[in-house]
Amino acid sequence: MEVAMTIHTISSRELNQDLARAKRVALDGPVFITDRGRPAHVLMSFAQYQKMIGQRRNILDVLAVPGLSDIDFDPARAEIMSRPADLA
Repeated sequence: MEVAMTIHTISSRELNQDLARAKRVALDGPVFITDRGRPAHVLMSFAQYQKMIGQRRNILDVLAVPGLSDIDFDPARAEIMSRPADLA
């Protein structure tokens, strides 16, 4: 059974004013650091990071990350051109 993590959000200004507090809070779960109200960075303990990279994740897990829907992402459409195979 996996224990739920607590997710905290702080501004870049708050981080600069009290880094020690942010590091303490990161022991309970990831800390989203915002710039102008948008998620910009994540602070987490090294143990949490190791646990995260040790897990195989699928695309649904990645897309379910809190705050992800707040990020503007509008990639250009890829143009894929087909060409005949060279069988020579």
